Amino acid sequence: MGSAAGSWRGATLAWALALLAWAGRAGALDNGLARTPTMGWLHWERFQCSTDCTREPLSCISEQLFMQMADLMVSDGWKDVGYEYVCIDDCWMSLTRDDQDRLQPDPERFPSGIRKLADYVHSKGLKLGIYGDVGNKTCAGFPGSYGYYDLDAQTFADWGVDLLKFDGCNYGTLDQLVEGYRNMSLALNKTGRSIVYSCEWPLYMRPMQKPNYTEIKHYCNHWRNFADIYDAWNSVKNTLEWTVLHQDSIVDVAGPGGWNDPDMLVIGNFGLSWDQQLTQMALWAVMAAPLLMSNDLRHISPQAKWLLQNKHVIAINQDPLGKQGYRITKDNNFELWERPLSGGAYAVAVLNRQEIGGPQIFSFSTSFLGNGLACNPACSIQQILPTSEDWGLHNWVSFLNIEVNPTGTVLLKVVVIGDSPDQKPIMNINKKLSPDIL
Repeated sequence: MGSAAGSWRGATLAWALALLAWAGRAGALDNGLARTPTMGWLHWERFQCSTDCTREPLSCISEQLFMQMADLMVSDGWKDVGYEYVCIDDCWMSLTRDDQDRLQPDPERFPSGIRKLADYVHSKGLKLGIYGDVGNKTCAGFPGSYGYYDLDAQTFADWGVDLLKFDGCNYGTLDQLVEGYRNMSLALNKTGRSIVYSCEWPLYMRPMQKPNYTEIKHYCNHWRNFADIYDAWNSVKNTLEWTVLHQDSIVDVAGPGGWNDPDMLVIGNFGLSWDQQLTQMALWAVMAAPLLMSNDLRHISPQAKWLLQNKHVIAINQDPLGKQGYRITKDNNFELWERPLSGGAYAVAVLNRQEIGGPQIFSFSTSFLGNGLACNPACSIQQILPTSEDWGLHNWVSFLNIEVNPTGTVLLKVVVIGDSPDQKPIMNINKKLSPDIL
């Protein structure tokens, strides 16, 4: 009897431990999604809350807009380089829920319904994103999900939605904010559909309490930290400044399945110079940020398209190691950033923050990079932006002098060479930006 009882107790303990492990997994996001940063298109910065389709038929938030963007993402090569999600932001809803308390789209602007729109997007080999809010109302005053998390999650799943951007307006108390983000994460998991979960949890929490990023990553695939971006250099600059100020607390948590989101790419719009567009693309790649464009793909310059579709920059952003980059030094108006990549390589960005005068030269030793290991004993350096150029072989005491335009960035990829190369590494190099992009 003693032996049998011992076996029974052992089996019971094993079963209980297995149940606890299963419960822990069920409580986490653990949806297998966003193993690299999400790429796609999001309407908000460019089209905002335009709902008058009579007055603004080409820019109102309607099924026509998203179908056109889906068409262009396929025909103009966006899908081929990795842009996958066509995302609806705020202002898609009717002002009231239906008679079964379900969210419903505006019947005039989305007459076919979200299910039909999702089917159309899926037929193009793309995925559909949608918007909701943790509180009673969205930021634009449409119905929020408070009290309806399970119902709304199931509605999105029934429609075939692939990503949910979940905003944080009108949330009530801090406890309601936190519980709302947790509950929607669990509700999405329970639907059984793969839905990327994009949160704004730390953005709304930070004014009252320091966010717990380990917990946030437990529930979200990516999360906004800072204010909405807009089409101006000051906005991009402020986002970078905030990131640097808080990099000690946000960089290490990022990785496959969960990313810091500095907000949309505004490349191809009106407010950024060419150098500033280069800076946003380069630094978003280094920061392992979701690449969600907010522009009009019907009217985008060849230059902006070249930048947004640059396969070498996208490869840095999508690097499978999944490490977020960070600023390693600041010298007057220059900033030096790096990002560890797979295979022991590094992405390196040199940003010139000066906003007056002409190009300036920044000088540094390769020993600065990767804690002295990025070019030890030797490395090859490839310039990625503003143009593609092979800088040849270097060693750990090479010295680089790089000319960078005001508010511009030079993006490099440094690949370590384990054994000393037969060719003697270049000890000194001077590089200038070329204005000839295309």
